[in-house]
Amino acid sequence: MPAKFPGRTPALAVLFPVLLSFLPACGGPADAQGGPPPAMPVSVAPAVQRSVTDVETFSGRLEAAEFVELRPRVAGTIDKVHFTDGASVAAGALLFTIDPRPFEAEVARAESQLAAAKSRAELAQTEYARAQKLLDSRAVSRQEFDQLAAGARTSEADIKAAEAALRVARLNLAYTAVRAPIGGRLSRANATAGNLVNEQVVLTTIAATNRVYAYFDGSEQTFLRVRAAGNAKPVVRLGLANETGYPHQGTLDFVDNRLNPQTGAIRLRASFDNRDGRFVPGLAARLTMTTSAPYQATLVPERAIGTDQNRKTVVVVGADGQPQFRVVQLGALQDGMRVLLGDAVKPGENVVVEGLQRIMPGVPVQPQVLKVDDRGMPLPPPSMPPTSAAPQQPGQ
Repeated sequence: MPAKFPGRTPALAVLFPVLLSFLPACGGPADAQGGPPPAMPVSVAPAVQRSVTDVETFSGRLEAAEFVELRPRVAGTIDKVHFTDGASVAAGALLFTIDPRPFEAEVARAESQLAAAKSRAELAQTEYARAQKLLDSRAVSRQEFDQLAAGARTSEADIKAAEAALRVARLNLAYTAVRAPIGGRLSRANATAGNLVNEQVVLTTIAATNRVYAYFDGSEQTFLRVRAAGNAKPVVRLGLANETGYPHQGTLDFVDNRLNPQTGAIRLRASFDNRDGRFVPGLAARLTMTTSAPYQATLVPERAIGTDQNRKTVVVVGADGQPQFRVVQLGALQDGMRVLLGDAVKPGENVVVEGLQRIMPGVPVQPQVLKVDDRGMPLPPPSMPPTSAAPQQPGQ
């Protein structure tokens, strides 16, 4: 006979209806999860087509178009310095004076030697002329006559040698005035008055300031594009560290004759006008160079580019809201817009620029088309007006 448990039956009768009431609630979410997920909102912008030119960026260093290490051409003692350190000078300006007295004495000695040579030559010519008259009457031997003729010719050569020595002496005297071979800006004087200098001493340096060169290294592709341009000189733009953008324009005027086999780079040079003295040799420079003729290209915002392992992709949203992942080949970056090579994306197709992380293959999205500026860059969506906070009830 089963045992009886008095008082438990009423408790089960109360618990059973409560358990039944939970069953519909547990089944509700499962039904909801089994349906299609809602379309996620994303921001899209149309791909644009416009004429572009390929522009590459580089880092370089400015150098003077002309740079001279000024050395004395004669040895001597510095007599005077005629410039202020750091001054700008014109070509031919007097910079240093070397004590000229030893060289003045050398000029005087050469002048006296020239006078003596001319005197000897005059005597030799007189004796030679007299011998010519006596030769016909056989008053002088043929041997003696030949000796007098040779003496006359030697005396003429001695005059030329003395004249050359005098020119050298005068030239050395002129070298005691050390002048600027080019116009430009001076460094400091490395030798002051009283110092003994020779040809190995650098007195100062001069950097030409009317034009500067920017040297930079380009890749093999850069070299091939420049060579394909033919005689047309690519435009190079320059910006300094404290400047925005690239406000200064120059031209490419030199390409080296070989690539570096270790780095695959080639040395390039651009020339910039510097008559206002804005640039100083040694400054770092940011450079851009146009490396192609204008061509029509499709562009999308740079932020629309995604990465799938080693491939670059964009997501195109069709009229049905279905996202399409397309592999693209990237070109140059143009003011925040990326050139797409090939025809993977057509102009006018909407590409996702915000919300890429919310997209799943096969799941439709809710695109919000953003307005774009003249370049094709998306404009920020209009800000929503702030909502007023609901008043709190007492006790909340």
